[in-house]
Amino acid sequence: MIGEAQKCQIIIDSSPQSGKRNMEIDGSLLEQVCENSSLAFVRIYHWNEPTITLGHFQKFSEVPAGPLAKTPCVKRLTGGGAILHDREITYSIALPAGHLFRHTPIAAYESVHTVIIELLQYLGVECGMRADSPLTTSQPTMATKEDEFLCFLRSDPRDIVSKGQKIVGSAQRRRKGCILQHGSILLAESQLTPMIPGLLNLWPDFDTNVFASQLAHCISSAICTPR
Repeated sequence: MIGEAQKCQIIIDSSPQSGKRNMEIDGSLLEQVCENSSLAFVRIYHWNEPTITLGHFQKFSEVPAGPLAKTPCVKRLTGGGAILHDREITYSIALPAGHLFRHTPIAAYESVHTVIIELLQYLGVECGMRADSPLTTSQPTMATKEDEFLCFLRSDPRDIVSKGQKIVGSAQRRRKGCILQHGSILLAESQLTPMIPGLLNLWPDFDTNVFASQLAHCISSAICTPR
């Protein structure tokens, strides 16, 4: 279990925020769990305009020329490739050093992604983790080089994929044994990245409202009762 008695606080930001503000809030959650081992957080949020977040080790100079270069851009605490946050739902979790996942941080990816997969499947989406889901789509497969600028053009065994396309990707930052994890759930393609489809492009009847209403509690169940 979690180690110490902890309260998993759910934060649902109904008002979209700027990229700078969203990253400030997540940074604050990480600081809080580093200072108080009885806390854990699940946060669900949105963006007030299309925004690029750069992985912790990426540089602003890496943003390619074209439309993305004119898009607001901020740094993330977590690693991985850049993400264009547009037509999506974003989650973050912040876990204290006493959490079981401290010893196996990859388990946080797997546990959170497992419950998201279960929720998506309940709503009629055929999906799974990349390692368990061979590409069966007849559509061309996107590039998956590790040096791709955008996270959703990269490949990881724990990605959630549907019809061969990456629809959920996550990244972590660890500090003093505490974990901050971000995840991006693509609802639909952005005009800025039309080569990256979202759930509604792949599954036009997908009910985003039901999904959004249940997402936070599903993630909370994963981190408060680790699998």
